[in-house]
Amino acid sequence: MKKIAIFPGSFDPFTKGHEDIVLRGLKLFDEIIIGIGYNSKKHRHFEIGNMIQHMEATFADYPNISILTYNELTAELAIKHQARYLLRGLRNTTDFEYENSISQVNRHINKDIETVFLITSPQFAAISSSIIREVHKYGGNVADFLPYKL
Repeated sequence: MKKIAIFPGSFDPFTKGHEDIVLRGLKLFDEIIIGIGYNSKKHRHFEIGNMIQHMEATFADYPNISILTYNELTAELAIKHQARYLLRGLRNTTDFEYENSISQVNRHINKDIETVFLITSPQFAAISSSIIREVHKYGGNVADFLPYKL
């Protein structure tokens, strides 16, 4: 049976830290679906269509990585795509507390789902999409944090 993982997030923007988690995840999974979810609590800074294009270009040489958008529960998305794993990155204990709660709810909704956490590589630990959005918003250079050119 194919090991399919979903890497869910708002990816606003998709960073080098996210890219690192996906590429490391390929050592564990046969296929990774990057799911760009619509978060009702967030207003996007980077247009979703452009973000998808950047992400598709980033992973153009990886046929086992796909990108989609969704507006439903992640656990339900996993059922639709026969994914038994959710892939998540952890930068710190704050991330763990947040992700652990989400993991428990996802498991309640879909008893067959397992969340796999990868610890962020040290060189990417300080990168967060929210910080990059702020830097970009005020005209700062964010090129060192993204795996593509804006």
